[in-house]
Amino acid sequence: MNHVVINRVLYLTGIWTSTGNMTYSRRDHTASRLQNGSILVAGGYDKGNILFSAELYDPGTGSWSSTGNMIYARYDHTESVLQNGSVLVAGGDGSSGFLFSAELYNPGTKHWTSTGNMINARCYHTASVLQNGSVLVAGGYGSSGRLFSAELYDPSTGKWTSTGKMTDVRQDHTASVLRNGLVLVAGGYGSSERLFSAELYDPGTGKWTPTGNMKYSRERHTASVLQNGSVLVAGGYGSSGYLFSAELYDPGTGKWTSTGNMTYLRERHTASVLQNGFVLVAGGYGPSRYLFSAELYDPRTGNWRSLRNMTYSRERHTASILFNRTVLVAGGTSSTGTLSSAELYYL
Repeated sequence: MNHVVINRVLYLTGIWTSTGNMTYSRRDHTASRLQNGSILVAGGYDKGNILFSAELYDPGTGSWSSTGNMIYARYDHTESVLQNGSVLVAGGDGSSGFLFSAELYNPGTKHWTSTGNMINARCYHTASVLQNGSVLVAGGYGSSGRLFSAELYDPSTGKWTSTGKMTDVRQDHTASVLRNGLVLVAGGYGSSERLFSAELYDPGTGKWTPTGNMKYSRERHTASVLQNGSVLVAGGYGSSGYLFSAELYDPGTGKWTSTGNMTYLRERHTASVLQNGFVLVAGGYGPSRYLFSAELYDPRTGNWRSLRNMTYSRERHTASILFNRTVLVAGGTSSTGTLSSAELYYL
């Protein structure tokens, strides 16, 4: 078995190792890697409580510490690291319903400040940091139901402006920023069914155009931009139930092709693109069970291989890449309830 040394501590590779527990149990939270390498976790839901709290993971010590509380308690929101290093949290579900509000975390002061409200209250949406530094929020679910609408946040003004509407209403979809600057939105739940459809947002024109349909309808899946620029979509829940299937989107042709099936049926899992180009999928929910399992996708062969199981089964968790070969998984929910536990995978 290989090993890696981090901060003078010897770890075996290819296994999961427990690290410090979060201060709060939480699911449906968000996690972002800050410019100093620490991980900011914010919000979420636990035991009937919607959380204001935020905390920081220090990779050097393996410990968590509380940081400033958000202004609004929220879960199923989005979290985006801006080019200036601050973190934008937007929307979600709160104690008074769906949220318009957005706020900024300053890593230097560890405080949150309000910024402009979104035009539409929404949760289950996506947020993408564009090449020009603005943030595109698209779709989701609001007081009027599932949304077509999209809007842009300008960090220089703190304001939101409407941009072109998507072709389909959708929630629980994915959004991926391609190398050419376009944003690929795929799948999700539409007006009455799970979607095959995908579309592209052009920041230059503010318009959406349909692109090739996926082979399988799916929501609550993952989408990962690979090192060659293609997009890997994996798992989720479709018209036939939980999915093994994975497929690749080619930005050059606008078409999807099937690739190897995962070993396990899963939705609400995480997918992390590692420095070596492989994709680590972990946890999620399958037929009548929470999953411990993890597997690795090799873009060179299009195949998946099973890895050692996580210490805890979990879905609705977060996964963050720390060092070149290290992935931090935190929180989520399992058969025992909402989790505070966190663990590290060393490839």
